[in-house]
Amino acid sequence: MSLPTAKLTLVIGTRNLSSWSLRPWLAMTHAGLDFETIELPLDTPEYYRRIELYSPTRRVPVLLNGPQHVWDSLAICEYVHELSGGKGWPTDVPARAWARSVSAEMHSGFQALRTCWPMNAKARDLQVAATPDVLNDISRIDAIWNEARATHADRGPWLFGDYSIADAMYAPVVLRFNSYAAQVSIVAQEYMATTLSDSHLQHWMR
Repeated sequence: MSLPTAKLTLVIGTRNLSSWSLRPWLAMTHAGLDFETIELPLDTPEYYRRIELYSPTRRVPVLLNGPQHVWDSLAICEYVHELSGGKGWPTDVPARAWARSVSAEMHSGFQALRTCWPMNAKARDLQVAATPDVLNDISRIDAIWNEARATHADRGPWLFGDYSIADAMYAPVVLRFNSYAAQVSIVAQEYMATTLSDSHLQHWMR
C-alpha cells in the first residue's frame, strides 16, 4: 500500500521552547523532504483553540499528509523514514537497532532533566542547579554519546556516523546542555559542537 503524497505540513509549538517539535523538524529537514510548517504559540488560548484541528492528543508536533495525521515525535520520525525511502536510520542492522534503542530511551526517559532544565534554546548561562537525578541523567546521556562515537567515529561526525534520527532526538538535549552549562566529557563537548554547527539547527534557531 502506497503512502499518501499530499503536501506535508508539520504543526509545531514555539520554536524556542518546543523540544518535541524540533526533533521531527530536524529529521524531515535532514531527509530532504519538502514541507510547510505551522507554528502555534504554546500555552496560549490560540494554541488550545487551533490544536484541536490537527491533533487528537492536543499536543504538538503532528504531521499532516493529506488525510493522514501522524502525532508523537518518534512516530513522525519513523514515518519520515518511510516517506524518504529509508533515510533517517543507519543502514547497518545492528547500528539501526542501537540507534532506535537510544532514541526510544530519549523518548521515554530523562524526566528529571526535562523537568529541571526545560528547553530554552536562546538562553545561555541559566543558573539552575542540577539535582542528583539530573546529574544521573547527564551521566547516562554522556555515556550514550561516548559509546556511539567511539564505535562510529570513522564513519562521520554524528552518533552513528551519518546523521540519523538519533541525532534529531538528542538535539534538544544539546541545546539544554548549552543553555545550562552542563559539565560533560570531551567527547560529549565535541558532539555538542557538531550539533550546534549543523546548518539546519542554526536555521531553526534563527
